Amino acid sequence: PGSWGPSTTSGRTASPGRQHPAGSQPGAGLQGGSRRCTGRTGPALRIPQPHQVHTELLHPLYRQVISTFQTEKGKLSAFDEKTYLSSKFIKQGEDPYRQHAFNQLESDKLSSDRPIRDTRHYRCTSVHYDSDLPSTSVIITFHNEARSTLLRTIKSVLIRSPASLIQEIILVDDFSADPDDCQLLTKIPKVKCLRNSRREGLIRSRVRGADVAVAPVLTFLDSHCEVNNEWLQPLLQRVKEDHTRVVSPIIDVISLDNFAYLAASADLRGGFDWSLHFKWEQIPIEQKMSRSDPTSSIRTPVIAGGIFIIDKSWFNQLGKYDTQMDIWGGENFELSFRVWMCSGSLEIVPCSRVGHVFRKRHPYEFPDGNALTYIKNTKRTAEVWMDEYKQYYYQARPSAIGKAFGSVSERAELRKNLDCKSFQWYLQNVYPELKVPEKETITRVIKQGGNCLESQGQDTAGNVLAGVGVCKGTGKKMASTQEWVFGEALIRQQDKCLSISSFSTGALVMLESCNLKDSRQKWKLKGHFLQHISSGLCLDTNLPRVLINPCQLDLLSQLWELIQVT
Repeated sequence: PGSWGPSTTSGRTASPGRQHPAGSQPGAGLQGGSRRCTGRTGPALRIPQPHQVHTELLHPLYRQVISTFQTEKGKLSAFDEKTYLSSKFIKQGEDPYRQHAFNQLESDKLSSDRPIRDTRHYRCTSVHYDSDLPSTSVIITFHNEARSTLLRTIKSVLIRSPASLIQEIILVDDFSADPDDCQLLTKIPKVKCLRNSRREGLIRSRVRGADVAVAPVLTFLDSHCEVNNEWLQPLLQRVKEDHTRVVSPIIDVISLDNFAYLAASADLRGGFDWSLHFKWEQIPIEQKMSRSDPTSSIRTPVIAGGIFIIDKSWFNQLGKYDTQMDIWGGENFELSFRVWMCSGSLEIVPCSRVGHVFRKRHPYEFPDGNALTYIKNTKRTAEVWMDEYKQYYYQARPSAIGKAFGSVSERAELRKNLDCKSFQWYLQNVYPELKVPEKETITRVIKQGGNCLESQGQDTAGNVLAGVGVCKGTGKKMASTQEWVFGEALIRQQDKCLSISSFSTGALVMLESCNLKDSRQKWKLKGHFLQHISSGLCLDTNLPRVLINPCQLDLLSQLWELIQVT
Protein backbone atom coordinates (compact mmCIF):
# COMPACT_ATOMS: atom_id res chain seq x y z
CA PRO A 1 0.00 0.00 0.00
CA GLY A 2 1.50 3.29 -1.06
CA SER A 3 1.24 6.45 0.97
CA TRP A 4 -0.19 8.63 -1.75
CA GLY A 5 -3.70 8.49 -3.04
CA PRO A 6 -4.45 8.47 -6.73
CA SER A 7 -4.79 12.26 -6.87
CA THR A 8 -1.65 13.16 -4.93
CA THR A 9 0.36 14.23 -7.95
CA SER A 10 -1.98 17.19 -8.33
CA GLY A 11 0.11 20.32 -8.13
CA ARG A 12 3.45 18.74 -8.93
CA THR A 13 4.88 21.15 -11.43
CA ALA A 14 7.47 21.13 -14.16
CA SER A 15 11.07 21.60 -13.22
CA PRO A 16 14.18 22.29 -15.24
CA GLY A 17 15.71 19.44 -13.24
CA ARG A 18 19.34 19.62 -12.28
CA GLN A 19 20.67 23.14 -12.62
CA HIS A 20 24.15 23.44 -14.12
CA PRO A 21 26.78 26.10 -13.60
CA ALA A 22 27.48 28.54 -16.39
CA GLY A 23 29.33 26.96 -19.31
CA SER A 24 28.31 23.36 -18.63
CA GLN A 25 25.96 21.44 -20.88
CA PRO A 26 23.04 19.39 -19.62
CA GLY A 27 22.44 15.99 -21.10
CA ALA A 28 19.74 15.28 -23.61
CA GLY A 29 16.24 15.39 -22.15
CA LEU A 30 14.31 12.22 -21.48
CA GLN A 31 10.83 12.50 -22.89
CA GLY A 32 8.40 10.98 -20.43
CA GLY A 33 4.71 10.49 -19.84
CA SER A 34 4.12 13.02 -17.05
CA ARG A 35 2.52 16.36 -17.76
CA ARG A 36 3.89 17.69 -14.48
CA CYS A 37 7.57 17.30 -15.23
CA THR A 38 9.64 18.35 -18.19
CA GLY A 39 12.05 15.45 -18.10
CA ARG A 40 14.86 17.88 -18.93
CA THR A 41 17.35 16.78 -16.32
CA GLY A 42 21.06 16.27 -15.96
CA PRO A 43 23.08 13.44 -17.47
CA ALA A 44 22.24 9.89 -16.53
CA LEU A 45 24.38 8.43 -13.79
CA ARG A 46 25.89 5.72 -15.97
CA ILE A 47 28.35 3.48 -14.21
CA PRO A 48 31.54 3.04 -16.28
CA GLN A 49 33.07 -0.41 -16.35
CA PRO A 50 36.72 -0.83 -15.26
CA HIS A 51 37.86 -1.62 -18.82
CA GLN A 52 36.22 1.57 -20.11
CA VAL A 53 37.86 4.19 -17.89
CA HIS A 54 40.73 4.64 -15.47
CA THR A 55 38.93 5.13 -12.17
CA GLU A 56 41.82 7.13 -10.68
CA LEU A 57 41.03 9.90 -13.19
CA LEU A 58 37.41 10.22 -12.05
CA HIS A 59 35.91 12.66 -9.59
CA PRO A 60 36.03 11.11 -6.06
CA LEU A 61 32.22 11.03 -5.97
CA TYR A 62 32.09 8.83 -9.07
CA ARG A 63 34.88 6.59 -7.80
CA GLN A 64 32.83 6.05 -4.64
CA VAL A 65 29.67 5.34 -6.65
CA ILE A 66 31.48 2.87 -8.92
CA SER A 67 33.01 1.08 -5.93
CA THR A 68 29.67 0.82 -4.13
CA PHE A 69 27.90 -0.28 -7.30
CA GLN A 70 30.42 -3.02 -8.08
CA THR A 71 30.56 -4.28 -4.48
CA GLU A 72 26.79 -4.44 -4.04
CA LYS A 73 26.26 -5.88 -7.52
CA GLY A 74 28.70 -8.65 -6.64
CA LYS A 75 26.77 -9.49 -3.48
CA LEU A 76 23.51 -9.51 -5.42
CA SER A 77 24.81 -12.02 -7.95
CA ALA A 78 23.90 -14.92 -5.64
CA PHE A 79 20.22 -14.02 -6.00
CA ASP A 80 18.48 -15.75 -8.93
CA GLU A 81 16.90 -12.63 -10.34
CA LYS A 82 15.91 -14.11 -13.68
CA THR A 83 13.81 -16.86 -12.11
CA TYR A 84 12.27 -14.46 -9.57
CA LEU A 85 11.13 -12.02 -12.24
CA SER A 86 10.24 -14.30 -15.14
CA SER A 87 7.69 -16.30 -13.16
CA LYS A 88 5.56 -13.17 -12.75
CA PHE A 89 6.08 -11.46 -16.11
CA ILE A 90 2.86 -10.18 -17.61
CA LYS A 91 1.36 -12.60 -20.12
CA GLN A 92 0.85 -11.66 -23.75
CA GLY A 93 -2.51 -10.02 -24.34
CA GLU A 94 -3.06 -9.08 -20.66
CA ASP A 95 -3.91 -5.50 -19.74
CA PRO A 96 -0.59 -4.21 -18.34
CA TYR A 97 -2.40 -1.72 -16.05
CA ARG A 98 -5.00 -4.03 -14.57
CA GLN A 99 -3.16 -5.55 -11.65
CA HIS A 100 -0.96 -2.70 -10.42
CA ALA A 101 -2.45 0.49 -11.91
CA PHE A 102 0.78 1.16 -13.79
CA ASN A 103 2.26 -0.28 -16.97
CA GLN A 104 3.78 -3.51 -15.70
CA LEU A 105 4.96 -4.42 -19.20
CA GLU A 106 7.26 -1.38 -19.25
CA SER A 107 8.50 -2.09 -15.73
CA ASP A 108 9.29 -5.69 -16.61
CA LYS A 109 11.36 -4.56 -19.61
CA LEU A 110 13.69 -2.41 -17.53
CA SER A 111 16.80 -3.72 -15.83
CA SER A 112 16.59 -3.89 -12.06
CA ASP A 113 19.66 -1.63 -11.73
CA ARG A 114 18.94 0.81 -14.55
CA PRO A 115 20.79 4.13 -14.45
CA ILE A 116 18.64 7.17 -13.62
CA ARG A 117 19.28 10.86 -13.97
CA ASP A 118 20.86 12.87 -11.17
CA THR A 119 18.13 15.49 -10.71
CA ARG A 120 19.73 17.44 -7.87
CA HIS A 121 20.82 21.05 -8.02
CA TYR A 122 24.49 21.07 -9.06
CA ARG A 123 25.51 22.66 -5.74
CA CYS A 124 24.42 19.51 -3.90
CA THR A 125 27.57 17.73 -5.15
CA SER A 126 29.66 20.20 -3.12
CA VAL A 127 27.85 19.58 0.18
CA HIS A 128 29.84 17.53 2.68
CA TYR A 129 28.30 15.19 5.24
CA ASP A 130 29.63 13.81 8.52
CA SER A 131 31.60 10.60 8.27
CA ASP A 132 29.85 9.14 11.33
CA LEU A 133 26.24 9.34 10.21
CA PRO A 134 23.89 6.89 11.96
CA SER A 135 22.82 3.76 10.09
CA THR A 136 19.21 3.17 9.15
CA SER A 137 16.69 0.36 8.84
CA VAL A 138 14.75 0.72 5.59
CA ILE A 139 11.13 -0.41 5.97
CA ILE A 140 9.15 -1.21 2.82
CA THR A 141 5.56 -2.42 3.13
CA PHE A 142 3.67 -3.84 0.18
CA HIS A 143 0.60 -5.77 -0.89
CA ASN A 144 0.72 -7.64 -4.22
CA GLU A 145 3.43 -5.40 -5.66
CA ALA A 146 4.85 -6.10 -9.13
CA ARG A 147 8.05 -8.08 -8.62
CA SER A 148 10.07 -6.00 -11.08
CA THR A 149 9.12 -2.75 -9.34
CA LEU A 150 9.71 -4.11 -5.85
CA LEU A 151 13.12 -5.50 -6.78
CA ARG A 152 14.14 -2.25 -8.45
CA THR A 153 13.24 -0.38 -5.25
CA ILE A 154 15.44 -2.69 -3.16
CA LYS A 155 18.39 -2.71 -5.54
CA SER A 156 18.38 1.06 -5.91
CA VAL A 157 18.72 1.35 -2.13
CA LEU A 158 21.60 -1.12 -1.98
CA ILE A 159 23.46 0.22 -5.01
CA ARG A 160 23.04 3.96 -4.39
CA SER A 161 23.60 4.02 -0.63
CA PRO A 162 26.86 3.69 1.32
CA ALA A 163 26.85 0.10 2.57
CA SER A 164 27.74 1.18 6.11
CA LEU A 165 24.57 3.26 6.37
CA ILE A 166 22.11 0.49 5.41
CA GLN A 167 21.69 -1.71 8.47
CA GLU A 168 18.88 -3.76 6.95
CA ILE A 169 15.96 -3.65 4.55
CA ILE A 170 12.80 -4.91 6.23
CA LEU A 171 10.05 -5.98 3.84
CA VAL A 172 6.61 -6.22 5.40
CA ASP A 173 4.38 -8.33 3.15
CA ASP A 174 0.84 -7.30 3.95
CA PHE A 175 -0.72 -10.69 3.14
CA SER A 176 0.06 -10.72 -0.58
CA ALA A 177 -1.39 -13.56 -2.64
CA ASP A 178 2.06 -15.12 -3.16
CA PRO A 179 4.33 -15.34 -0.08
CA ASP A 180 7.33 -15.88 -2.37
CA ASP A 181 7.06 -12.25 -3.57
CA CYS A 182 8.76 -11.41 -0.28
CA GLN A 183 10.40 -14.60 0.92
CA LEU A 184 12.61 -15.19 -2.13
CA LEU A 185 14.09 -11.70 -1.72
CA THR A 186 15.70 -12.68 1.60
CA LYS A 187 18.49 -14.26 -0.45
CA ILE A 188 19.63 -10.71 -1.12
CA PRO A 189 22.08 -9.51 1.57
CA LYS A 190 20.51 -7.35 4.32
CA VAL A 191 16.94 -8.09 3.18
CA LYS A 192 14.53 -9.48 5.77
CA CYS A 193 10.91 -10.48 5.28
CA LEU A 194 7.95 -10.23 7.65
CA ARG A 195 4.60 -11.55 6.43
CA ASN A 196 1.27 -10.56 7.97
CA SER A 197 -1.13 -13.43 8.59
CA ARG A 198 -4.01 -11.20 7.47
CA ARG A 199 -4.46 -7.86 5.71
CA GLU A 200 -3.36 -5.12 8.12
CA GLY A 201 -2.76 -2.09 5.91
CA LEU A 202 0.09 0.38 5.62
CA ILE A 203 -0.09 1.84 9.14
CA ARG A 204 0.02 -1.34 11.23
CA SER A 205 2.50 -2.93 8.80
CA ARG A 206 4.92 -0.04 9.20
CA VAL A 207 4.66 -0.21 12.97
CA ARG A 208 5.44 -3.94 12.84
CA GLY A 209 8.52 -3.26 10.75
CA ALA A 210 9.64 -0.41 13.01
CA ASP A 211 9.27 -2.56 16.14
CA VAL A 212 11.83 -5.11 14.89
CA ALA A 213 14.22 -2.58 13.32
CA VAL A 214 17.66 -2.51 14.96
CA ALA A 215 19.14 0.70 13.49
CA PRO A 216 18.78 4.01 15.38
CA VAL A 217 17.05 5.68 12.41
CA LEU A 218 14.01 4.47 10.47
CA THR A 219 13.55 5.03 6.74
CA PHE A 220 10.07 4.43 5.36
CA LEU A 221 9.85 3.78 1.62
CA ASP A 222 7.05 2.83 -0.72
CA SER A 223 7.46 -0.34 -2.79
CA HIS A 224 7.50 1.40 -6.19
CA CYS A 225 10.42 3.81 -5.78
CA GLU A 226 13.94 4.35 -7.06
CA VAL A 227 16.35 6.28 -4.88
CA ASN A 228 18.75 8.66 -6.57
CA ASN A 229 22.44 9.32 -6.10
CA GLU A 230 23.49 10.38 -2.56
CA TRP A 231 19.86 10.37 -1.46
CA LEU A 232 20.49 9.05 2.03
CA GLN A 233 23.30 11.18 3.46
CA PRO A 234 21.45 14.54 3.37
CA LEU A 235 18.49 13.05 5.23
CA LEU A 236 20.57 11.34 7.89
CA GLN A 237 22.63 14.49 8.40
CA ARG A 238 19.54 16.53 9.28
CA VAL A 239 18.27 13.90 11.71
CA LYS A 240 21.71 13.54 13.30
CA GLU A 241 21.83 17.29 13.94
CA ASP A 242 18.37 17.29 15.55
CA HIS A 243 16.65 14.00 16.38
CA THR A 244 13.20 15.67 16.45
CA ARG A 245 13.36 16.47 12.74
CA VAL A 246 11.30 14.30 10.41
CA VAL A 247 12.71 14.65 6.92
CA SER A 248 11.58 13.78 3.42
CA PRO A 249 13.33 13.96 0.02
CA ILE A 250 12.08 15.80 -3.03
CA ILE A 251 9.90 13.19 -4.67
CA ASP A 252 10.56 12.84 -8.38
CA VAL A 253 8.02 11.25 -10.70
CA ILE A 254 8.39 7.85 -12.33
CA SER A 255 5.90 7.76 -15.18
CA LEU A 256 3.22 5.12 -14.65
CA ASP A 257 3.06 4.70 -18.43
CA ASN A 258 6.66 4.33 -19.62
CA PHE A 259 8.64 4.46 -16.34
CA ALA A 260 10.62 7.53 -17.44
CA TYR A 261 12.34 9.15 -14.46
CA LEU A 262 11.33 12.83 -14.35
CA ALA A 263 12.51 15.68 -12.14
CA ALA A 264 9.98 17.30 -9.84
CA SER A 265 10.09 20.96 -8.95
CA ALA A 266 12.33 21.93 -6.04
CA ASP A 267 9.93 24.72 -5.04
CA LEU A 268 7.11 22.59 -3.64
CA ARG A 269 6.00 21.63 -0.16
CA GLY A 270 3.12 19.63 1.28
CA GLY A 271 -0.21 21.31 1.98
CA PHE A 272 -3.87 20.45 2.44
CA ASP A 273 -7.38 21.84 2.51
CA TRP A 274 -9.96 21.61 5.27
CA SER A 275 -11.28 18.27 3.98
CA LEU A 276 -7.79 16.89 4.73
CA HIS A 277 -6.97 16.34 1.09
CA PHE A 278 -3.21 16.44 0.50
CA LYS A 279 -1.81 18.65 -2.25
CA TRP A 280 1.55 19.87 -3.45
CA GLU A 281 1.83 23.64 -3.31
CA GLN A 282 4.38 26.32 -4.08
CA ILE A 283 6.62 27.48 -1.23
CA PRO A 284 5.30 30.84 0.07
CA ILE A 285 7.03 33.74 -1.63
CA GLU A 286 8.54 35.02 1.65
CA GLN A 287 10.12 31.63 2.31
CA LYS A 288 11.33 31.38 -1.28
CA MET A 289 12.93 34.85 -1.14
CA SER A 290 14.75 34.04 2.10
CA ARG A 291 16.29 30.83 0.68
CA SER A 292 19.61 32.05 -0.71
CA ASP A 293 21.02 28.52 -0.63
CA PRO A 294 19.19 26.04 -2.91
CA THR A 295 20.55 23.15 -0.84
CA SER A 296 18.91 24.37 2.40
CA SER A 297 15.95 22.47 3.80
CA ILE A 298 12.33 23.51 3.24
CA ARG A 299 9.88 23.64 6.14
CA THR A 300 6.69 21.82 5.22
CA PRO A 301 3.33 21.82 7.09
CA VAL A 302 2.71 18.17 6.14
CA ILE A 303 4.58 15.40 4.37
CA ALA A 304 3.11 13.18 1.70
CA GLY A 305 3.88 10.26 3.99
CA GLY A 306 5.26 7.64 1.64
CA ILE A 307 8.96 8.42 1.98
CA PHE A 308 10.55 9.88 5.10
CA ILE A 309 13.22 9.37 7.74
CA ILE A 310 12.74 9.61 11.51
CA ASP A 311 14.84 8.83 14.58
CA LYS A 312 13.52 5.55 16.02
CA SER A 313 13.48 6.72 19.64
CA TRP A 314 11.60 9.88 18.59
CA PHE A 315 9.14 7.77 16.55
CA ASN A 316 8.46 5.65 19.64
CA GLN A 317 8.25 8.62 22.00
CA LEU A 318 5.74 10.34 19.72
CA GLY A 319 3.46 7.32 19.72
CA LYS A 320 4.45 5.63 16.43
CA TYR A 321 1.29 5.60 14.26
CA ASP A 322 -2.39 5.52 15.22
CA THR A 323 -2.82 1.77 14.72
CA GLN A 324 -6.61 2.05 14.85
CA MET A 325 -6.44 3.59 11.39
CA ASP A 326 -7.10 1.14 8.57
CA ILE A 327 -5.33 0.22 5.31
CA TRP A 328 -4.25 3.59 3.90
CA GLY A 329 -4.93 7.33 4.03
CA GLY A 330 -4.88 10.14 6.57
CA GLU A 331 -1.93 8.79 8.54
CA ASN A 332 0.35 11.46 7.08
CA PHE A 333 -1.83 14.24 8.53
CA GLU A 334 -1.97 12.60 11.95
CA LEU A 335 1.81 12.16 11.98
CA SER A 336 2.48 15.66 10.64
CA PHE A 337 0.22 17.42 13.16
CA ARG A 338 1.70 15.34 15.97
CA VAL A 339 5.31 16.11 15.00
CA TRP A 340 4.77 19.87 14.75
CA MET A 341 2.44 20.26 17.74
CA CYS A 342 4.59 18.07 20.01
CA SER A 343 7.89 19.95 19.59
CA GLY A 344 9.27 18.43 16.38
CA SER A 345 9.56 19.72 12.81
CA LEU A 346 9.05 18.53 9.23
CA GLU A 347 11.45 19.25 6.39
CA ILE A 348 11.95 18.50 2.72
CA VAL A 349 15.66 18.15 1.93
CA PRO A 350 16.39 19.29 -1.66
CA CYS A 351 19.67 17.40 -2.04
CA SER A 352 17.84 14.11 -1.54
CA ARG A 353 15.84 12.83 -4.51
CA VAL A 354 13.71 9.70 -4.68
CA GLY A 355 11.54 8.71 -7.64
CA HIS A 356 8.04 7.38 -7.05
CA VAL A 357 5.37 5.88 -9.31
CA PHE A 358 2.25 8.01 -8.79
CA ARG A 359 -0.83 6.02 -9.66
CA LYS A 360 -4.30 7.29 -10.60
CA ARG A 361 -6.20 4.62 -8.68
CA HIS A 362 -5.70 2.08 -5.92
CA PRO A 363 -4.92 -1.37 -7.33
CA TYR A 364 -6.13 -3.14 -4.18
CA GLU A 365 -9.39 -3.48 -2.29
CA PHE A 366 -10.39 -1.68 0.93
CA PRO A 367 -12.43 -3.98 3.20
CA ASP A 368 -14.82 -1.11 4.08
CA GLY A 369 -14.39 0.74 0.80
CA ASN A 370 -11.90 3.46 -0.07
CA ALA A 371 -14.10 6.42 0.91
CA LEU A 372 -15.24 5.05 4.28
CA THR A 373 -11.70 4.06 5.24
CA TYR A 374 -10.33 7.50 4.40
CA ILE A 375 -13.17 9.15 6.33
CA LYS A 376 -12.51 7.01 9.39
CA ASN A 377 -8.79 7.78 9.37
CA THR A 378 -9.10 11.52 8.77
CA LYS A 379 -11.94 11.78 11.29
CA ARG A 380 -9.71 10.22 13.96
CA THR A 381 -7.09 12.83 13.07
CA ALA A 382 -9.56 15.71 13.29
CA GLU A 383 -11.05 14.55 16.60
CA VAL A 384 -7.68 14.23 18.34
CA TRP A 385 -5.62 17.07 16.86
CA MET A 386 -7.76 19.82 15.33
CA ASP A 387 -9.52 21.10 18.47
CA GLU A 388 -12.39 23.50 17.67
CA TYR A 389 -11.14 23.77 14.08
CA LYS A 390 -12.50 20.29 13.37
CA GLN A 391 -15.81 22.02 12.57
CA TYR A 392 -14.24 23.15 9.28
CA TYR A 393 -13.26 19.57 8.48
CA TYR A 394 -16.90 18.51 8.88
CA GLN A 395 -18.08 21.48 6.83
CA ALA A 396 -15.70 20.52 4.02
CA ARG A 397 -16.42 16.80 4.33
CA PRO A 398 -20.06 16.51 5.47
CA SER A 399 -20.08 12.80 4.56
CA ALA A 400 -17.93 12.26 7.70
CA ILE A 401 -20.71 13.40 10.03
CA GLY A 402 -22.13 10.45 11.94
CA LYS A 403 -19.62 7.92 10.57
CA ALA A 404 -17.98 5.53 13.05
CA PHE A 405 -14.32 6.15 13.86
CA GLY A 406 -13.67 4.10 16.99
CA SER A 407 -12.34 5.28 20.33
CA VAL A 408 -9.63 7.95 20.31
CA SER A 409 -9.17 8.10 24.08
CA GLU A 410 -5.67 6.58 23.94
CA ARG A 411 -4.51 9.05 21.31
CA ALA A 412 -6.05 11.97 23.23
CA GLU A 413 -4.22 10.78 26.34
CA LEU A 414 -0.98 10.56 24.33
CA ARG A 415 -1.41 14.17 23.24
CA LYS A 416 -1.97 15.24 26.84
CA ASN A 417 1.07 13.33 28.10
CA LEU A 418 3.29 14.81 25.38
CA ASP A 419 2.11 18.32 26.38
CA CYS A 420 1.45 19.22 22.76
CA LYS A 421 0.48 22.65 21.51
CA SER A 422 -2.94 23.61 20.15
CA PHE A 423 -4.07 23.44 16.54
CA GLN A 424 -4.45 27.21 16.69
CA TRP A 425 -0.70 27.40 17.38
CA TYR A 426 -0.11 25.14 14.36
CA LEU A 427 -2.17 27.42 12.12
CA GLN A 428 -0.44 30.56 13.36
CA ASN A 429 3.14 29.28 13.35
CA VAL A 430 3.32 26.46 10.81
CA TYR A 431 0.56 26.91 8.26
CA PRO A 432 -0.80 30.48 8.36
CA GLU A 433 -1.58 30.14 4.64
CA LEU A 434 -4.50 27.83 5.50
CA LYS A 435 -7.24 30.38 5.96
CA VAL A 436 -10.11 29.77 8.36
CA PRO A 437 -13.34 29.91 6.34
CA GLU A 438 -15.43 32.98 6.90
CA LYS A 439 -18.70 32.08 8.51
CA GLU A 440 -21.71 32.61 6.33
CA THR A 441 -23.64 35.42 7.94
CA ILE A 442 -27.36 35.96 7.43
CA THR A 443 -28.71 39.32 8.52
CA ARG A 444 -32.20 39.40 10.03
CA VAL A 445 -34.66 41.79 11.57
CA ILE A 446 -36.36 40.64 14.78
CA LYS A 447 -39.97 41.77 14.60
CA GLN A 448 -42.84 41.99 17.04
CA GLY A 449 -45.89 43.21 15.19
CA GLY A 450 -44.98 46.55 13.64
CA ASN A 451 -42.00 47.01 15.94
CA CYS A 452 -38.41 45.78 15.58
CA LEU A 453 -35.66 44.99 18.05
CA GLU A 454 -33.04 47.72 17.83
CA SER A 455 -30.03 49.31 19.47
CA GLN A 456 -30.98 52.65 21.02
CA GLY A 457 -27.80 54.53 21.81
CA GLN A 458 -26.12 54.88 25.21
CA ASP A 459 -27.47 55.56 28.65
CA THR A 460 -25.84 57.92 31.14
CA ALA A 461 -23.47 55.16 32.27
CA GLY A 462 -22.24 54.58 28.71
CA ASN A 463 -24.09 51.28 28.15
CA VAL A 464 -25.57 50.64 24.70
CA LEU A 465 -29.27 50.05 25.24
CA ALA A 466 -31.49 47.55 23.44
CA GLY A 467 -35.17 48.18 22.90
CA VAL A 468 -37.97 48.12 20.34
CA GLY A 469 -39.03 50.77 17.88
CA VAL A 470 -41.14 51.14 14.77
CA CYS A 471 -39.62 49.09 11.94
CA LYS A 472 -37.78 51.34 9.47
CA GLY A 473 -37.41 50.45 5.81
CA THR A 474 -37.92 47.22 3.90
CA GLY A 475 -35.76 44.62 2.15
CA LYS A 476 -32.21 45.85 1.59
CA LYS A 477 -32.90 49.28 3.07
CA MET A 478 -33.51 48.32 6.69
CA ALA A 479 -32.04 50.62 9.33
CA SER A 480 -28.64 49.34 10.47
CA THR A 481 -29.75 49.70 14.11
CA GLN A 482 -32.44 47.08 13.45
CA GLU A 483 -30.28 44.48 11.62
CA TRP A 484 -29.00 41.50 13.59
CA VAL A 485 -26.82 38.46 12.90
CA PHE A 486 -27.78 35.27 14.76
CA GLY A 487 -24.94 32.70 15.00
CA GLU A 488 -23.02 30.62 17.53
CA ALA A 489 -25.78 31.42 20.07
CA LEU A 490 -25.00 35.14 19.81
CA ILE A 491 -27.36 37.87 18.60
CA ARG A 492 -24.89 40.35 17.13
CA GLN A 493 -24.86 43.82 15.70
CA GLN A 494 -21.36 44.52 14.34
CA ASP A 495 -19.05 43.87 17.33
CA LYS A 496 -21.78 44.22 19.98
CA CYS A 497 -23.96 41.37 21.25
CA LEU A 498 -27.28 41.20 23.04
CA SER A 499 -26.51 40.66 26.74
CA ILE A 500 -28.54 40.46 29.94
CA SER A 501 -27.54 42.81 32.76
CA SER A 502 -28.13 40.08 35.38
CA PHE A 503 -29.68 36.62 35.67
CA SER A 504 -32.71 37.93 37.59
CA THR A 505 -36.30 38.19 36.40
CA GLY A 506 -36.90 41.63 34.95
CA ALA A 507 -33.19 42.25 34.17
CA LEU A 508 -32.66 44.74 31.35
CA VAL A 509 -31.07 43.67 28.07
CA MET A 510 -28.30 45.77 26.53
CA LEU A 511 -25.46 45.45 24.02
CA GLU A 512 -21.91 44.63 25.07
CA SER A 513 -18.72 43.62 23.25
CA CYS A 514 -19.19 40.10 21.93
CA ASN A 515 -17.60 37.33 23.97
CA LEU A 516 -18.18 33.68 23.05
CA LYS A 517 -17.35 32.64 26.62
CA ASP A 518 -19.83 35.01 28.29
CA SER A 519 -22.96 33.07 29.21
CA ARG A 520 -24.92 36.35 29.57
CA GLN A 521 -24.82 36.62 25.76
CA LYS A 522 -26.05 33.14 24.81
CA TRP A 523 -29.53 32.82 23.28
CA LYS A 524 -31.54 30.25 21.36
CA LEU A 525 -34.66 30.42 19.21
CA LYS A 526 -37.36 28.23 20.75
CA GLY A 527 -40.42 28.38 18.56
CA HIS A 528 -41.28 32.10 18.55
CA PHE A 529 -39.46 32.71 21.83
CA LEU A 530 -35.94 34.11 22.12
CA GLN A 531 -34.77 32.25 25.22
CA HIS A 532 -31.70 33.11 27.22
CA ILE A 533 -29.86 29.80 27.54
CA SER A 534 -28.37 29.97 31.04
CA SER A 535 -31.32 31.57 32.86
CA GLY A 536 -34.09 29.94 30.84
CA LEU A 537 -35.89 33.31 30.77
CA CYS A 538 -37.35 34.80 27.58
CA LEU A 539 -36.84 38.11 25.83
CA ASP A 540 -39.81 40.31 26.73
CA THR A 541 -40.95 43.83 25.87
CA ASN A 542 -41.68 46.69 28.24
CA LEU A 543 -41.85 49.54 25.77
CA PRO A 544 -39.50 50.93 24.75
CA ARG A 545 -37.07 48.61 26.55
CA VAL A 546 -36.50 44.84 26.41
CA LEU A 547 -35.86 42.63 29.42
CA ILE A 548 -36.04 38.96 30.46
CA ASN A 549 -39.01 37.31 32.16
CA PRO A 550 -40.32 33.76 32.69
CA CYS A 551 -41.54 32.35 29.38
CA GLN A 552 -45.35 32.49 28.90
CA LEU A 553 -47.10 31.24 25.76
CA ASP A 554 -49.98 33.70 26.09
CA LEU A 555 -47.81 36.83 26.22
CA LEU A 556 -47.62 38.57 22.84
CA SER A 557 -44.75 40.68 24.22
CA GLN A 558 -42.56 37.54 24.17
CA LEU A 559 -43.34 36.39 20.63
CA TRP A 560 -40.79 37.33 17.96
CA GLU A 561 -40.43 36.75 14.24
CA LEU A 562 -37.01 36.55 12.53
CA ILE A 563 -37.11 37.81 8.96
CA GLN A 564 -34.10 37.54 6.66
CA VAL A 565 -32.90 40.77 5.10
CA THR A 566 -32.72 40.33 1.34
